[in-house]
Amino acid sequence: MPFASLRDFMDRLEREGRLVRVRTPVSTHLEMTEIQTRLLAEQGPAVLFEDVRREDGTPHDMPVLVNLFGTVERVAWGMDRTPEQLREVGETLAFLKQPEPPGGWREALELMPLLKTVMAMKPKTVGSAPCQEVVLTGDDVDLSRIPVQGCWPGEPAPLITWPLVVTQGPTGKREDAFNLGIYRMQVTGKNTTLMRWLKHRGGAQHYARWAKEKKHPLPAAVVIGADPGVILAAVTPVPDTLSEYQFAGLLRGRKVELVDCKTVPLKVPATAEIVLEGHVMLDEFGDEGPYGDHTGYYNSVEPFPVFRVSAITMRRKPIYLSTFTGRPPDEPSVLGEALNEVFIPLLVQQFPEIVDFWLPPEGCSYRIAVVSMKKAYPGHAKRVMMGVWSFLRQFMYTKFVIVVDDDINCRDWKDVMWAISTRMDPARDITVVEGTPIDYLDFASPESGLGGKIGLDATNKWPPETKREWGEKIRMTDEVIDTVTRKWDSYGLPGSGKPIWK
Repeated sequence: MPFASLRDFMDRLEREGRLVRVRTPVSTHLEMTEIQTRLLAEQGPAVLFEDVRREDGTPHDMPVLVNLFGTVERVAWGMDRTPEQLREVGETLAFLKQPEPPGGWREALELMPLLKTVMAMKPKTVGSAPCQEVVLTGDDVDLSRIPVQGCWPGEPAPLITWPLVVTQGPTGKREDAFNLGIYRMQVTGKNTTLMRWLKHRGGAQHYARWAKEKKHPLPAAVVIGADPGVILAAVTPVPDTLSEYQFAGLLRGRKVELVDCKTVPLKVPATAEIVLEGHVMLDEFGDEGPYGDHTGYYNSVEPFPVFRVSAITMRRKPIYLSTFTGRPPDEPSVLGEALNEVFIPLLVQQFPEIVDFWLPPEGCSYRIAVVSMKKAYPGHAKRVMMGVWSFLRQFMYTKFVIVVDDDINCRDWKDVMWAISTRMDPARDITVVEGTPIDYLDFASPESGLGGKIGLDATNKWPPETKREWGEKIRMTDEVIDTVTRKWDSYGLPGSGKPIWK
């Protein structure tokens, strides 16, 4: 069944033994992070801390939920799917991004239900909502009421880590429609945070266009603890023709219900736990960081605009959703692992020669990609490299692309390393691209936001890629493979006896 709220999802997790309640006092300052690192390392459950303490030991009256998407299984469940069905989500996205002409009337009729469902999933506006059971404005606005987590010892202030930031641009054009993005927010005062968004992200694009056309600040709403479909829609590569709310409805099989904010002209999910309403200032900035990042290092300090809160609305007894970022495994890396399956149909639609695609978790979600392909002509691997870098926005910061043949398991480093060591010449088969966009948090790049990329062609070489005779891969005969498989139990040897040959 689809989940109408975060609490619905929590109920499912608790029934299945995937959520544990902790009644021991736990501090928001560092202690929560240390607990989460241990849970993530062993694919542990989501946790609801019921006795939450400030750094000075005084109690908060709000529980904290962490490690919600700490396994691929829970990410899939949040999409109302199983892990094996995640690729189906990608296939739907691929169709919505660029539908192929139907092969005939029968095929056209088969596609009609999906198109009708998508159109029917436009969100519905309601007059009242659980997320506005409590409304705080004016002097009552106080972010210290919220148990915001302090993640790492070198950080300057608590950090809101799971905010869904709702913005709308200055025009009626498609690029200025509602956008949901996740941008971490440093708490800087009773009613202020910093809005840390990268320039290519939707909210930052709205902000840049707004600043050119308007004199007053950009309205924004920050949703904390939406239903899992809405949260995951915000991190999924939704086509520009579809809103995140619409896609969330498609995931849930039910329209997302929205409610008008109290102090800004935006709509937010009605069943959310907490909403911060306010404006991103055009003339106020602050130094953000240093904060622990998904690289496993503290990021550099950079200026970002101030978000000034005009209202806090919430449920009567809200739950605060939190996480941390650090060296994998962390929740972003688990999300990346799950979304890997969603990306594959999108890539295959554009490049049918791609057989499989892998973002190794230790590559910090997206910095390394390994691709297996059916090679058809000389130079084909290089075309695939360029495609990975350019087709989806999610991979514009990918630094290393390794391309292998379809006889290589691109998710097995042993297989990939064998291909690199036997099918590559370091001078001939490496492509280096300079002066490309790079995550500004990547201090390994020579300039902030600008750096190099490298492609490794570990495919078999075809003339004129090589003038030498290429080697023949060793393989046992099928007859002997079948004989040993049939006789394995009679040998009395340990192990499954499964053949190694592909």
